[in-house]
Amino acid sequence: MHPASSSSVPGRPDRRRRRLALAAAALLGLATAVTVLQTYRPDHSYASSRALTVATWNMCGVQQWGCAATGGWTLKRRELDELATRAGARVIFLQETCATELESVREGLGRSWHTAFHAYARRDTSGRTAPVRCATPGAGTAGFAILSAYRLSAVASVSSQQPTVGVQRGILCATVAAHDLRVCTAHLSPRHSDAAHPGWEFRDNQLKTLAAAAAARRTVYGGDLNVNPPGAANPYSWVWPSGPYSSHRECDQSSASSRAGRSTHVSGHKFDYLFTGLSTVRCTVRDTGASDHYALLLRVRTD
Repeated sequence: MHPASSSSVPGRPDRRRRRLALAAAALLGLATAVTVLQTYRPDHSYASSRALTVATWNMCGVQQWGCAATGGWTLKRRELDELATRAGARVIFLQETCATELESVREGLGRSWHTAFHAYARRDTSGRTAPVRCATPGAGTAGFAILSAYRLSAVASVSSQQPTVGVQRGILCATVAAHDLRVCTAHLSPRHSDAAHPGWEFRDNQLKTLAAAAAARRTVYGGDLNVNPPGAANPYSWVWPSGPYSSHRECDQSSASSRAGRSTHVSGHKFDYLFTGLSTVRCTVRDTGASDHYALLLRVRTD
């Protein structure tokens, strides 16, 4: 489910027709599943160091989505554990993960770790939705998530336009009170996601919704946005709203005017992002060897 680049200049869709159809779909009661798994006990983990490493990683754990050659869950679990331990990530945004496997990782990290999970759903032509299940036996439901070394509160799924027929992804936000920080992760719809309307574009609305949900300064947001950075080389630059790269800086953004960044996908594209309004310390791209996406790690000052 990873888009290929294109040199053609896209026409803008008929937005009014698209919005009417999407509004009708919403009235049918499209439900999103958000599961919060955490241990409720006194939290004594308030950060002594006023800095935090946040990571995002598309694990390519949904094997039927072209991920069969990226390694099994034993390898992916080991690399996720490495991100949370040796790499020092205390909050990790995950895409294309599996609920049962993720819970196993959380348990292995210890009782202080928590998760919030949002299941992918597939909507058919009759309007019925069903969760996407990972093909790996016993791996559970497919989705995206926040894995955190601190308690998560005010967990919320943020509504955005989704394909009328096809896989529905989304946006998930939570508060990390230990750092007085709001975090939002997203997995956006790649091109041609709507089987009924393959020409419809969703990333413009989804990016605008994500940026609005994380508009405050004390936020870190991002994930697999399924789009290249804005710029002359990207004919889809128009989908980007004004907030990212301006009021919020991206992990790999070298200057106020820069829109470049190292690739985060084996194809050479940058699809993965972390934005914040806080001061940043460093940005790291990590090849886990267990996915077609690289992990992106942002060290941010939270004082």
